Amino acid sequence: MTQYSANLGFLWQSLSLPDGIRAAKEAGFVAVECHWPYDEDIDEVTQALMETGLPMLGLNTSRGNVAAGENGLSALVGREHDAKATIDKAIDYAVHWSVPNIHVMAGFANGEQAEATFLENLRYACDQASLHLITILIEPLNHHDAPGYFLQTSAQAADIIAKVDRPNIKLMFDFYHLQIMEGDVCRHFESLLPIIGHVQIASVPDRAEPDSGELNYRYILDRLKKMGYTQPIGAEYKPSSDTIECDWMKALI
Repeated sequence: MTQYSANLGFLWQSLSLPDGIRAAKEAGFVAVECHWPYDEDIDEVTQALMETGLPMLGLNTSRGNVAAGENGLSALVGREHDAKATIDKAIDYAVHWSVPNIHVMAGFANGEQAEATFLENLRYACDQASLHLITILIEPLNHHDAPGYFLQTSAQAADIIAKVDRPNIKLMFDFYHLQIMEGDVCRHFESLLPIIGHVQIASVPDRAEPDSGELNYRYILDRLKKMGYTQPIGAEYKPSSDTIECDWMKALI
């Protein structure tokens, strides 16, 4: 049976993170993950994780100045100091909650200097994270939701991972983003399996519950199991109604 991790960046947004963790437990999720937990009370989140027994699988580095339109800092030339500070902060939170994965966000940038900056910051992230047995993830984002984002394709991500040349950097394979950018997602997944660290799903094109849209996740998840991928699947989708129903999990067993 496929197991799922609730992405609390989208699910139960009306609740505090601790109460979102409790809601995820009640809904049948076996783990949680989040986006940017930095305004939450660390001890209250710790209590909710202990109370429910749910592990937190991942969190993101800060986006930076959201009001100025930033969406990550690690590929931004001239922002290296700020990028490393967001990495350090993410590691502190991850250590506190025993989080195994940190998604280092690249931001809006392009060109060779941006790549060099991203590589430098990722090597720093990997070296610091390795002290705590934490894996660094990078994730391509599609050009409709995040136009101008530095990292947009799985091939680019694979190239970055090879250039960083650290054992604790992996690809976040988000079927929603990569279906939009590339299609042929099962073949891409199989070829990239050795460098995949986490998987996320949502319907395409509306990013809602994964039992609708153009991707057949019943087929896809069966393929993943046959390939030997058995880790919890991140449910990073935007609920189609204010009342969050998780009946889709039963449909995608």
